[in-house]
Amino acid sequence: MTIKFGYAGDRNISVKILEFLLKNDNYPSCLLVSDNVNATDSEHLVSRCPFLERDLIIPGSKLPKKDTKSKLSSLNLDYLICIHFPYIIPESILSIPKIGVLNLHPAYLPWNRGWHTPTWAIFDNTPFGATLHFMDTSLDTGDIIHEKKLPISLEDTADSLYQKVLDLEIEVFTEAFPKILQKNFTRIPQKNLKGSVHKKNDIKNIQKIDLNENAPIKDLIIKLKALTTNTIDEAAFFEENGEIYQVQIKIIKQDKELK
Repeated sequence: MTIKFGYAGDRNISVKILEFLLKNDNYPSCLLVSDNVNATDSEHLVSRCPFLERDLIIPGSKLPKKDTKSKLSSLNLDYLICIHFPYIIPESILSIPKIGVLNLHPAYLPWNRGWHTPTWAIFDNTPFGATLHFMDTSLDTGDIIHEKKLPISLEDTADSLYQKVLDLEIEVFTEAFPKILQKNFTRIPQKNLKGSVHKKNDIKNIQKIDLNENAPIKDLIIKLKALTTNTIDEAAFFEENGEIYQVQIKIIKQDKELK
């Protein structure tokens, strides 16, 4: 059994899921790739799709164009599948696939819609995991198809948690895929579910450490864990003598018990 779908992605996880689809004899009718400066795996995605004509490989910056909408409309798609695709899908595109636009999100929705999901799961002590959901016009608020939780350990930083959730995202997608193929699944609305949402720049509101603040050490450790990502620009920092010092943390559990 096969489906007609467009595929939109970036990062290595999108390459792995595309390879899973190809292995199961499901070939995208078109490919949407990132063409911004932070793109990492556009060429790898393209290399997996030699069967596509060049005009069916569409740069993400062209999503708002009328000819992109016309091209996608002509393909009679069941789905558009988005895997870490770093663009907002315009409303005019959302309505094109007959069943909808699917998105794989590194969070346990409705918690942590939006950006920096491992950071906020640690900082706010909220549930974490991976979710496959339909896209709508708001940020990560569409109906849920499948999701799984991921425990947060005491040693986890935002970076280690993100590396773990990448594997869980693949697991969530592959588990849901038979139902996607059969077009037979339960859609769980998020409309009445409690949750949280964070914009990209919200992380800046928690980065500064006030050295004069009388705060519990536990809270400081949580902040440092939450802000230890794969980039130093997102780290916690403090100021001293007119200089800025950035701080990241590594926590290692001892194998032996304390005496």
